Amino acid sequence: MHARASTRLSSLARHFSRSATSFTNGSGSGSNATTNPRFSRVMSFSKDEPEATAAGDPDLSTKNPSKDAVEFNFPLSEIPKNPLGEGRFIKTAGALIIGDEILNGKTLDRNSNFFARYCFEWGIELKRIEVIADDENEIIEASRRMVSSYDFVITSGGIGPTHDDITYASLAKSFNQSLVHHNETLHRMHEMSKHRWASLAQQNPEQKAARERMALFPDKAEVLFIAPDVWVPVVRLEGKLCVFPGIPKLFQRMLTGLTPFLPLPPPHERPFRQQVFTSHPESSIAPYLTELQARTKDQGIRVGSYPLLGKGVYVSLIGRDTPTVQGIAEEAVAKLDGRLVTEEEAREMVREKEKGAA
Repeated sequence: MHARASTRLSSLARHFSRSATSFTNGSGSGSNATTNPRFSRVMSFSKDEPEATAAGDPDLSTKNPSKDAVEFNFPLSEIPKNPLGEGRFIKTAGALIIGDEILNGKTLDRNSNFFARYCFEWGIELKRIEVIADDENEIIEASRRMVSSYDFVITSGGIGPTHDDITYASLAKSFNQSLVHHNETLHRMHEMSKHRWASLAQQNPEQKAARERMALFPDKAEVLFIAPDVWVPVVRLEGKLCVFPGIPKLFQRMLTGLTPFLPLPPPHERPFRQQVFTSHPESSIAPYLTELQARTKDQGIRVGSYPLLGKGVYVSLIGRDTPTVQGIAEEAVAKLDGRLVTEEEAREMVREKEKGAA
């Protein structure tokens, strides 16, 4: 993407999401994600995520500054049938991050990290994250390969109104589909945009066509409206690949909103992680961790170590049987002169580490 990416992302943020006495489009039915217990579970870890910005843009607020603020309440989509088949659930996932601005260092990719945390929370094994350019051939190759390999694939980026936003068009070619305007998306886009941008009424045909490119989807795709005040839907192809915007705040909101629409693993398939912190250097604890991993591998335990320079090491123990993981953690505490730490404490120390490296 070009040097005006920051300005364009700000514009897209305002286009995609506007909230702020009540505007309701019809009385369509559909399950409201905000009342779904699975949605609440995701928010339990997303609420402490630092406020995300895109390409350095200081304002991704979804509040409408207009004096005549309008709150939108469009109906959500119905929950569809399980695209994987009755009784099946998502086991593996892949992420495809699309954008020249990621590869040239202009924009920091936050979305893959958020997606990785989401997958772990729900017991999905994230197998691959790829970052590729705004290139049709690369998008086609990577999307086909990932859909054939994984149960759940997301793309991030490349769905705006400019010439280099080619994700929808490339995915249509990838899965042998035509591009068509989606009427309900156009309707929601126009209704929400007109309350924000009075100048849209003066757009010439070329400008209007550019804006409406954001509602030009592969013709066989599912179109899932996952929030009452976000006009852009999650577009799903082949029952697996879900298309998201690259703007971090919108990506997070929409991925969280998609939760009730996904065939997620049952609770007993979700992992439990316990972390142990020790002040010993990593080389000193390496022999014990090697022996521990060999001894517990058949129990499905994964042992990892993550040093904090000058402070110590976090030892991560992951498994699906909580009592087993807790027992092994107590052993590790005794062997390593360590202590148990919470997920929040571990995240806070990692954030401090990242600040120091910046």
